[in-house]
Amino acid sequence: MDSSENISANPRIAAGAETISTLIERRLSRRGFLGGLAAASALAACANRPEGDVAFAAQEETGAFRFAELARGLDEMHHVAEGYRADLLLRWGDPLWEDSPAFDPLNQTSAAQARQFGYNNDFIGFVPLDPSTDGALRGLLCVNHEYTSTNLMFPGVTQGYPATITREIALTEIAAHGGTIVEIRKTEIGWRPVIGSAGGALAALFILGILADTPMDIYGPAAGHPRLRTTDDPSGTLVLGTMNNCAGGITPWGTYLMAEENINGNFLGKLPEGHPEADNHKRMGVPGGWYQWGQIGRAHV
Repeated sequence: MDSSENISANPRIAAGAETISTLIERRLSRRGFLGGLAAASALAACANRPEGDVAFAAQEETGAFRFAELARGLDEMHHVAEGYRADLLLRWGDPLWEDSPAFDPLNQTSAAQARQFGYNNDFIGFVPLDPSTDGALRGLLCVNHEYTSTNLMFPGVTQGYPATITREIALTEIAAHGGTIVEIRKTEIGWRPVIGSAGGALAALFILGILADTPMDIYGPAAGHPRLRTTDDPSGTLVLGTMNNCAGGITPWGTYLMAEENINGNFLGKLPEGHPEADNHKRMGVPGGWYQWGQIGRAHV
């Protein structure tokens, strides 16, 4: 859910709509019906086990959750279901490379943020890798950094924003958007990130920061289309960065997919009436003006 959504204004919630767990259970029940033969086979295989085991097998096949649901609430604590725990893996500003500067929330720079873990995670995906030479489990963690909260990131901009925006603030926000790909390994104390070349040359190749101004080539049928041609790129085959990445996915062959969402919030300029894209911009809510990057012109970290 976007932070801008007002939960109390949702008429479905106000009317006592079903909880998310109920909706998920119904979805799983449909799936269980289609897989009824498989479930029956599982029960038959457990016929010589105690009754409790048979019931457990049926529950496994329907995919029912077996932990207490958390009550809805909002506070400063991180809550997990009883019997589970949450461990810290990566935080905003954590180093991704051996030479990454220490995180200093009172003195942030775009150069530092480009070498650190980004802000506000959304989609998180995992791509398994072959175990390391010592047998440790490992994989690639793929994380979307959907947006930045300017008034929380930077001291002094709570009041007077956007008048207090500076070029460095804008560039730091840009460096905190996008996505991160980093190798993680399971250790004796839990999963931990592999920082830069500390894991060897191969591990260093597995760290990638995809920022809101990272140049990207366009492939496929859309490449070169007139609607993709800009003053900066008349060929229509290059875009500058990715932003507001909300949803995502990992394909069966291990490709990391990122999906942009509220990109309208990043634009300030308004197209003149009659422009070929004017109606599309109006439909999408462009310009949104949530971010003031447009005040500094074309930005590069």
